Amino acid sequence: MIQKRIFILIAVFSFGSAISAHAQKKSDVKKTKISGYAPVNGLKMYYEIYGKGDIPLVLIHGGGSTIESSFGNLIPLISGYGKLIAVELQAHGRTTDRDAPESFAQDADDVIGLLKYLKIDKANFLGFSNGGTTTLTIAIRHPAIVNKIVVVSSNYKREGMVPGFFEGLQNATLKDMPAALQAAYLKVAPVNNLQTMFEKDRQRMADFKDINDDDIKSIKAPALLMVADRDVVTSEHVVKMSHLISNSRLVILPGTHGSFIGEIEAQQKSRLPEVTAIIVREFLNGL
Repeated sequence: MIQKRIFILIAVFSFGSAISAHAQKKSDVKKTKISGYAPVNGLKMYYEIYGKGDIPLVLIHGGGSTIESSFGNLIPLISGYGKLIAVELQAHGRTTDRDAPESFAQDADDVIGLLKYLKIDKANFLGFSNGGTTTLTIAIRHPAIVNKIVVVSSNYKREGMVPGFFEGLQNATLKDMPAALQAAYLKVAPVNNLQTMFEKDRQRMADFKDINDDDIKSIKAPALLMVADRDVVTSEHVVKMSHLISNSRLVILPGTHGSFIGEIEAQQKSRLPEVTAIIVREFLNGL
């Protein structure tokens, strides 16, 4: 019993120490951040740059999200990789809107437009949720600029979502948007833009058209596909995608949507984002 109590105390102090170290690293990373706006396809597109390196890793957030809400916990963990470029897409966070619907193709072209503005010819891409679908679209539409891709909890066909997902979108309102995502958005963007962003995000998914298998097969860049075992994207769907992309690796981790990258909505203390960061860095460095 005494040994068990000692083990528990050690575990508690070790976990507390890890949290403290992570908080310090978040603080240190923020001090190195460079941020700006780029004129891209009619938008003032917001971006953040961390670190230095020849081939940057571009981070593309999920639907209804900002850089901070999707990647606030992950950025410090992968900051040692090299240069990171985090973006905010049309109508999200600090990026302006345009008089046009959102689409994954347009998001892909906007990200590439930003990289051209920054004079970057080759990049790695990590996209979460809707950002992962954008990442797949980038690899299909703009293969020359792609070095490697990391696709996290993302689908390429409607059938890849859990049963009832698209039916639930039909009557979804702003009240259904998670409070944590709303708060993160309002922290950096005007309150009157929140409704517009929600409506455009909802419509983008409601109108989602399958990416055909041949287009997925056309992706030749090395790909790391990651999903949680209790995700809103089914593991079976991601396994199927891994068979279509010839140079892909597959990881299924325990958790829910966003939990293993520390996404704000997950709201749980876990060491899994550290595991994810190690896997991503190993993949980018040659795994």
